[in-house]
Amino acid sequence: MLLTGAYSRAVDEKLRVAIPKHFRDCLAKSPRGRLFVAPGTDGSLAIYCEETFARLAERLAQASPTAADVRAFSRLFFAGAQAVELDSQGRIRIPSELAQWARLGKEAMLIGVQDHLELWERGSWQTYLAEKQSRYDEIAENAFTPPKS
Repeated sequence: MLLTGAYSRAVDEKLRVAIPKHFRDCLAKSPRGRLFVAPGTDGSLAIYCEETFARLAERLAQASPTAADVRAFSRLFFAGAQAVELDSQGRIRIPSELAQWARLGKEAMLIGVQDHLELWERGSWQTYLAEKQSRYDEIAENAFTPPKS
């Protein structure tokens, strides 16, 4: 099932964020119910179910271990990633180091991005939208155009 949509979320004093039920149902397919929160791109946090996280790790393992960017990304990404669990109220606790990475405050946006979720500080998400929405058609064209060899 694809993860889609954008949802306003509160971040409580314990850095807990409620995950909407339909996302929880998708993410619950994780064998032990664990999720992984990791540094994302553009100032966001990425939230993966265990299966998707493992697939990402396998894909990265296929890249050249001698490439400097592969080594650097692997170190930064996996050193920052942490396993979390849904509590009985459908919330996850964002580790404080990752909350600092994303500059999370009391208001956040939870975004479905195909096979994972992204958690954004609300103002950062609004800035991102303002910068990108006016270029939607151009971005779409580039996203579906094969790279030139």
